[in-house]
Amino acid sequence: MRKLGLLFLLHIAVSLHAQGVKYNFIDANYANLYLPGNDSTRLNRFFQKVDTFLQSGEGRINILHIGGSHVQADFISHEVRQRLDALNGNYQTPRGLIFPFSVAKTNNPQNYKVTYSGEWQTARNIQRNRIVPLGMSGIAVYTSDSTAQISLSLNRDGSSRWSFTQLRLLGAVADGSQGVAPALFYPQDTIVGEWEVESNSYLFHLSAPQDSFQINFIQQDTIPHTFIVNGFLPENDEAGIVYHAIGVNGASVSSYLGCENFEAELPLIYPDLVVFAIGINDASGKTFDPDFFHSQYNLLIEKIKRVNPDCAFIFITNNDSYRRIARKKYAVNTNGKHARNVFYQLAEEHQGGVWDLFEWMGGLKSMQKWQNAGLASRDKIHFNKDGYLMIGSQFYNALINYFNE
Repeated sequence: MRKLGLLFLLHIAVSLHAQGVKYNFIDANYANLYLPGNDSTRLNRFFQKVDTFLQSGEGRINILHIGGSHVQADFISHEVRQRLDALNGNYQTPRGLIFPFSVAKTNNPQNYKVTYSGEWQTARNIQRNRIVPLGMSGIAVYTSDSTAQISLSLNRDGSSRWSFTQLRLLGAVADGSQGVAPALFYPQDTIVGEWEVESNSYLFHLSAPQDSFQINFIQQDTIPHTFIVNGFLPENDEAGIVYHAIGVNGASVSSYLGCENFEAELPLIYPDLVVFAIGINDASGKTFDPDFFHSQYNLLIEKIKRVNPDCAFIFITNNDSYRRIARKKYAVNTNGKHARNVFYQLAEEHQGGVWDLFEWMGGLKSMQKWQNAGLASRDKIHFNKDGYLMIGSQFYNALINYFNE
């Protein structure tokens, strides 16, 4: 019964979310995944794991989507997350990695709510001079305020979809001591986290599923200690597909290479598939070095392969964009085409797939058409919510179409 239900859900997911070409500037020839090297070994291995779950209801599949501001907003990634979650059926599969962006005073995804108190500072991977190390999320908030706390609710829409029985706090005391004890508060219980040295994190075990929490940071002595928060992993033991998203406004490939604990924290996710969407910031300047871009990506991919040698890769090319040259004056950014070529090269070298967003959206100068259609913002770099949801929907279709084929 479980098997038939999941296969039926797969059919429904495809039929309900199939998106016709509504805009004449969209190039449907680039709607699906493309394998530049014609080597499907890695991707097929990943989709075989998905198929095993759909057939037997067993196994955990982790997907990591990583990028810049397009991903921080979480419109694209949450659209894909929700649609893939339909395949999880009755499993209460966890939501994936979360960061409290509101504490960093930057745009927080709309699908979960964060509140906080106390004085906090922020470190981002785009900063050259920062005083705290970063993990895989590429951003951190830190405090030495004894009144500081963070509260987070996974289900901002009032539903009960996302819950957890374990919560992992990615973070530590800056001086390496145990001078701060993070404590989790939820109805009728208080739990002090278990420190895990290898993962640089604290683990909380709950007696019943929850969808929200409050973390306090209790100073253990009279000396003020700084505690660094790199993110949260709400977890449970359910099978299914988990879609993690990591994005930092302005981040480039080099930004993530500069995260000291990226490789140390990545095993906590252990991605079966990484969706790379980093590049719009790398190619935003007047000059762009494709060789350097290529080499930086190779270094990042090698970090991931050291954690999971069998990891599969999908590259989403940069969107078309413009560069501001004067007040209300913009020039098309031709670097997008050069970056696109690098993504194809990387996919061939690493047995990966490409989803060609650049050409699917209409190619060079198409961003102006998206803006005219009410799908993009005035800066001609970012999309609005409708545009992002449209991209997320089509990327999901590309994944499912490949799986079906």
